[in-house]
Amino acid sequence: MKENRIVMLYVVGFTSFVISFLSAAINIALPDIAEEFSINAVTLSWIPMSFLLASAVLLIPFGKISDLLGRKRIFLAGNVIVFITSLLCGLSASGTVLILMRAFQGIGGAMIYATGMAIITNIFPPEERGKALGINTASVYLGLSIAPVIGGFLTQIWGWRSIFFALLPFELAVIILSVFFFTPDHKKAVWGTFDFKGALVYMTAISTLILGFSQLPDIHAIVLTVVSIFLMGLFICLELHTDSPVMEIGLFKNNRVFAFSNLSAFINYATTFAVSFVLSLYLQYIKGLSPRDTGLLLISQPVLMTLVSSFAGRLSDKHDPRILSSTGMAVIVAGLIMLTFLSESTSTLYISASLIVLGIGFGLFSSPNTNAVMGSVSKQYLGIASATLGSMRLTGQMMSLGLATLMIHLFIGEAQITPASHTSFVLCVKWLFIIFGALSILGVFASLARGKKVSG
Repeated sequence: MKENRIVMLYVVGFTSFVISFLSAAINIALPDIAEEFSINAVTLSWIPMSFLLASAVLLIPFGKISDLLGRKRIFLAGNVIVFITSLLCGLSASGTVLILMRAFQGIGGAMIYATGMAIITNIFPPEERGKALGINTASVYLGLSIAPVIGGFLTQIWGWRSIFFALLPFELAVIILSVFFFTPDHKKAVWGTFDFKGALVYMTAISTLILGFSQLPDIHAIVLTVVSIFLMGLFICLELHTDSPVMEIGLFKNNRVFAFSNLSAFINYATTFAVSFVLSLYLQYIKGLSPRDTGLLLISQPVLMTLVSSFAGRLSDKHDPRILSSTGMAVIVAGLIMLTFLSESTSTLYISASLIVLGIGFGLFSSPNTNAVMGSVSKQYLGIASATLGSMRLTGQMMSLGLATLMIHLFIGEAQITPASHTSFVLCVKWLFIIFGALSILGVFASLARGKKVSG
């Protein structure tokens, strides 16, 4: 049984590696994609954002579905979808088609995000859970570490499409391993208990929120944002009055560790995810670096994430995750403050040092925070807990990209980034990191407010 647990852990970790590589490598290729399809900076942001939007919208519903139908079969189905859509992304004939395929890819991503951590948490005892989750988190960061370098080389030598084609054998390997080593859950379909009404309202609320926020300050965007707030309130009311809610609102109401750990995760991703997107554009447009050299510079952050997260996961089995995570958030604040001093003449050494600080902080935060969330609920809620944490992560990432897109829109409008707009773009980047830093300070207090570790 122990050997089977190890195999399952590394299959899930391998999937996490593939998905993280896929999401990060595309950032390096954005200038090349913009040139080939002649799209502006705002539209360009929808290439990474469409994946995140689809994943964020569907994560909670798939978390509930996996609890009902079986996490392993949902996990396998998600990998099949990612394999097919990777091929179609590489064959895209226009920016619109690529964005659409990335959205479908996000559906598979939601199925994987909703089940991976739940599978690991279910098969490992509490005293080994932090270590296992730390290995999975390290796999995510390993994918992020390799993505800028490999993505830069692939883009420069064979073009951006090769990023998607290169992943196909790895995704196929994940599917084969899942088929042979994952034991089915043997759960029967119980669709009669699934809250379709709540799921539909939730999906609509998240969609309108993200779409509206990313297009501010246009008047229709303000309307969408207001509508999303109303729909989210309606969703909460519906969930409180149904016997089988798609999201267990009670976990937020009655479980302080669960509630504040998820809030901390949301703030953390909302203030850090767009860093690589913005710096990729900054380094290539402002500093004139090639995709390969940009990837080599950006690698410092995820490498530190990989090293620190595995170590921090082990520490969280023995020490209070609240202290570890809060310390990580404080280090992130320091890294973001360093990036507020960027200018057209900033040295690449300074940028690398800032990314190293961010990497240490993020690695110190993530594994202990994940352990706190997954260890605070009973086994029957593992799927929805995994999906909720994943939803906080993806929604935070979407808000991060949305805020970056909003700032770009405010400073340079709908135009492409050209030498004439370099000064405005650098000013945009500075103010974006100031906002991220201020929000991260709130994240430190949210992390501390969760209370002490509970046994799971």
